[in-house]
Amino acid sequence: MTYEEQIQEMRGELRALYKAVPGATRGFSELSKAVHAEGVLPAKMKELMAVSIAVAQHCQPCANYHIEALLRAGGTRAELGDALAVAIQMGGGPALMYAGHALACWDALEATKKTALEE
Repeated sequence: MTYEEQIQEMRGELRALYKAVPGATRGFSELSKAVHAEGVLPAKMKELMAVSIAVAQHCQPCANYHIEALLRAGGTRAELGDALAVAIQMGGGPALMYAGHALACWDALEATKKTALEE
């Protein structure tokens, strides 16, 4: 399954969850909107932080989602690399393994984005 397919599958699962428990998920949605609203830190910095935490916490769907958002926010592969280094330092060996997944996700999504722009 490609990273894009994983992201789409996750979105479908979340839509079902949002229907099943709308009160709890609505609250989480509002929190997310507030956190990602324009503030002192730019969106790109917030996404770099989110990816780093996702890797350290071993949440592949979270990493995929925030890597996609990082691409949209104008992040670079080098910036992602620095964030992954922090995640590895904070999360140890397990984070190292997830960091490999995160970098592969970036490469796959970036390649797809470039292909779409060329069409």
